[in-house]
Amino acid sequence: MKIDKYIGQSGFISRRKANELIDEKKVTVNGKIATISTTVKEGDVILIDGKEMEVKDYVPTYIVYNKPKGIECTSEKIANNIVDAIKHPQNIYPVGRLDKESEGLILLTNHSEIIDKIANAEHGHEKEYIVTLNFPVRKQFLKDISEGVLLPGEKVKTKPCVVSLEPNAKRIFRITLTQGLNRQIRRMCTMFDYQVIKLQRVRVMNINLGKLKLGDWRDLTKEELDELFAAIN
Repeated sequence: MKIDKYIGQSGFISRRKANELIDEKKVTVNGKIATISTTVKEGDVILIDGKEMEVKDYVPTYIVYNKPKGIECTSEKIANNIVDAIKHPQNIYPVGRLDKESEGLILLTNHSEIIDKIANAEHGHEKEYIVTLNFPVRKQFLKDISEGVLLPGEKVKTKPCVVSLEPNAKRIFRITLTQGLNRQIRRMCTMFDYQVIKLQRVRVMNINLGKLKLGDWRDLTKEELDELFAAIN
């Protein structure tokens, strides 16, 4: 098995991080500096940045977490990181990001091969949000962002998206994106002199937040996983 895949499945660090350390020549196998083409087998001694890799029993894990505001979507050892917040027995990693000031649905897994297939904006998977603004939502604003706008610092307009005013609400709208520019929704709202009071993600592809309480997580069901894998394979 290739060294990066082996490390990713071990639960020691993510496959992406393993690739970075391999490039930095900080990974050795049986005393030799590893390259991306190095293969390993059971019994090989792997050192990562000078520490021997400990292999956990690998149990494929896929969860959905209702992230509270203030939690950082990173596995790095910083304050309020998402991994420490969940305290899952497996070494899981967030699928994509949800900025610190936002809340709602984020997927986490130890199946590193699927992370990019879900999170990469090039694949065009849907992500749905509910947004609360400081002022009533104007129809022209919804029309403009649904057709795409040119954000400051970007070379092309945002992709067309589905938007709608929430029933019986003046300051709340729903938006479904198929791309993931950095802080895209907040930047679009700022362009039209709005301030985002609350931003909640409620769906990624076929996975819905439902009634999951803020700060809680659950395993994906077999039905959810079957549909998810069918969409990314």
